[in-house]
Amino acid sequence: MNKSDLGKVIYDISNIKGEFILRSGQVTTEYFDKYLFEVDPLILAEIAEHMINNLPQKFDQLAGLEMGGIPLATAISLKTGCPSLFVRKEAKQYGTCKIAEGGVIEGAELVIIEDVVTSGGAILDAVQALRSRGATVNHVCCVIDRESTGRNNLEKAGLTFTPLFTKSELESYAKL
Repeated sequence: MNKSDLGKVIYDISNIKGEFILRSGQVTTEYFDKYLFEVDPLILAEIAEHMINNLPQKFDQLAGLEMGGIPLATAISLKTGCPSLFVRKEAKQYGTCKIAEGGVIEGAELVIIEDVVTSGGAILDAVQALRSRGATVNHVCCVIDRESTGRNNLEKAGLTFTPLFTKSELESYAKL
């Protein structure tokens, strides 16, 4: 599937109208319900295939953020053979007390994988937690950039931000 066809499918499946409060606290009348495209194995495989092109040339592991980044990181991992971590919003308070499951953080160069970015707040929290545990994190890849403050916030933090689609791109593909 080419990128514009994928964009149209993602928009058609996941764009819903109403009144929604985002993690950032912003209120919006348009929402991308990423789970509607992440649970479809054919669409998820297509997204992973296209996201591979946005990965940096050198890194050790994918770091999928809880919850929506995890299926994406897994799908990309299956396509590339690169290992992935599953990054929690907070470290467990019991058992191993880990912030991320599935591998070694210390000394690893990680690429953050996320679904939809608005302000980038969850990503910045994860990057801080991972860096404090010895990881190098310089790149963030996502499916949808809502074109809010996310890009600016991530780039201010020294991160390279590469979305597969912007909200504007998805809207243009929806008209095809």
